[in-house]
Amino acid sequence: MSSSPPTVLLTGASGVLGTALLAELSACSLWVTALIHRCPCPAADDQLCGDLTAPGLGLDRETYRALARKVDAVVHCAAVTDFTSGPEAAHATNEAGTRAVAEFAADAGATLYHVSTAFVARNELTRSRLGRDSGSAGARPEDYLDSKRAAEDVVRSSGLPAVIVRPSIVVGDSHTGKISAFQGLHSILQMLMRGMMPLVPLPRGSLIDFVPQDVVARTVAALIFEGRREGEVWVTSGPEALRADQVLEAVFDACAELGLSPAEPRFVGPDMVDRLIRPVFLADGLPERTLRRFDDMLAMTALFADAPVFPTSLGQVQDGPPPLTRAQLEEALRQTLRHLARTKRLGTVSGRAPLGPIPEEVPA
Repeated sequence: MSSSPPTVLLTGASGVLGTALLAELSACSLWVTALIHRCPCPAADDQLCGDLTAPGLGLDRETYRALARKVDAVVHCAAVTDFTSGPEAAHATNEAGTRAVAEFAADAGATLYHVSTAFVARNELTRSRLGRDSGSAGARPEDYLDSKRAAEDVVRSSGLPAVIVRPSIVVGDSHTGKISAFQGLHSILQMLMRGMMPLVPLPRGSLIDFVPQDVVARTVAALIFEGRREGEVWVTSGPEALRADQVLEAVFDACAELGLSPAEPRFVGPDMVDRLIRPVFLADGLPERTLRRFDDMLAMTALFADAPVFPTSLGQVQDGPPPLTRAQLEEALRQTLRHLARTKRLGTVSGRAPLGPIPEEVPA
């Protein structure tokens, strides 16, 4: 790689990680071209409208060639992350889209930094893989995880200089909690704050591994500057991950600050849910929509129930972020809860005044 800052092609620039990465890469004086599809990205140095599922990234031949001549590194963040999208949509973007990006990186002679997910290591923990009934759930994490594993296979078999980056759950900024779009964990946190979860279908000691978006962004930027060209990088909290009961404690601390007093839910293991609670107490006693929401939550929490600790590469990337401490994770969670409360207008601050809007508020 030359001594001058590399030119980066960024896919998924308007997404959660893409937004954080764009800010970090721009702050590092890298020239960033964003490949956009629907959402414009004015913060990028340049943007091109394309399509990962179309030949040549949906670009005309001359534009494609000109882009390939100048790009040194490709950061591939674009992905379908909706667990309800179905296998066809997930594979069309996550697998076939990655293949198209890899082909471009080969034409450009660029290093590919492929953003995957740490949860590819837990594919066998989905309810379908465990032989558990999915009930009325629309969420199927296995479709997403299958597509991400297939995308990793595409990268590994491409022969390219490539780094696979595996973040765990991505939450908002470490210091502000801000995030461009709320994720599945935010939905569960909001339900807890609103008192809409009478039980949590998890053993209380299950680790909830999350990382702030700025930590992921700093890691990827450091990999580019280091010139890393191979390997797998785990961006996780690893052994410092908070337990489910510690997350719940943080939620109730935030609720006390906000003047909220939801009923405290009970932790219940998946076996008891399947054998007793769902068939006896829930199946005929909940509205269909509420039951579907509960089954979706079952599908998501299956990935955490007594799961092994993720490895972590934090502290192992030159000039990258150090391993996260328990105190940093607790603070990041507090900021996430405050941002969620402000955006959703939940409660008050210290019982004095309603939480008002914050600058650049994400849609409710």
